[in-house]
Amino acid sequence: MIRQIGAAEITALLGPAAAADALADALRAGLDPEACPQRSAVAVPGGGELLLMPAAQEAYAGVKIAGVAPGNPARGLPRITGSYLLLDGPTLSPLALFDGAALTALRTPAVSALALRHLAPAGRPLRLVLFGTGPQAYGHLEAAAAVRELAEAVVVGRDPGGPGAKALAEHARTLGVPARTGSAADVAGADLVLCCTTARTPLFDGRLVAPGAVVVAVGSHEPDARETDTALVRRSAVYVEARSAALREAGDLLVPEAEGAIGPGCITATLADLVAGRAPGPGPAGCPQLFKSVGMAWEDLAVAVALYAAAGKNSET
Repeated sequence: MIRQIGAAEITALLGPAAAADALADALRAGLDPEACPQRSAVAVPGGGELLLMPAAQEAYAGVKIAGVAPGNPARGLPRITGSYLLLDGPTLSPLALFDGAALTALRTPAVSALALRHLAPAGRPLRLVLFGTGPQAYGHLEAAAAVRELAEAVVVGRDPGGPGAKALAEHARTLGVPARTGSAADVAGADLVLCCTTARTPLFDGRLVAPGAVVVAVGSHEPDARETDTALVRRSAVYVEARSAALREAGDLLVPEAEGAIGPGCITATLADLVAGRAPGPGPAGCPQLFKSVGMAWEDLAVAVALYAAAGKNSET
């Protein structure tokens, strides 16, 4: 019988730090993100998009079917929908069906948390500026707080003083993090900048970001959409999940490249390089550290396997 694992159970089974451990374990076991199958995208009449993301390793295989429906929030529905099917590797027998939106809401912050472990300074409280007020913003706030001590969180929403930004700032305070709403200019005083939006154009002036600050951008996997500007990319050490995926999907890098401002060699290292110690972070002194994530199928599989294992242990107790 296929095990059904819904959103509430996903939240209860695994936090972002444990999910980041699962990603690191997969990389240490030899998984090569460069060999991960490409995401397939199908346009859906009405403005939506259907995404198919398969991945496989020896013991397990899986596929995420995700819908991106920009009009859903106005209908009171989630923008991201979908399901994840986990299969036994040798037999390809279905094992579990996960809530795809909840899996994504855990997986993406976990990827960022793993990058922050290697790139963000440790040993002192950090000032965070967080762009976005949706599920990914909440997940990234919790992920950042799980791996680093936060001195303050400044929430920047589409409506800077609106209810969404205020609600997220209040949530940060429940986590023990002093928080307020702010504006894009607050990046000048940030140690961490997390971009979790649906923006298609830059959110802030990259010249304001301090040397040594870490910027994480997760909002887009489209080559013509970006959350960071050319100025930031040009002056940053750039880290990605995989060079192949970034140079195919990361508008934050592809738009500056099309402008002639950077070349394909702008990427300093990958997440696998950081985990393996081939490129110890943080990068060169005197420049910001930019981690650009597009989301990859191997990450969904690694986190789904960890959730499945946790669910099995939970049922035994």
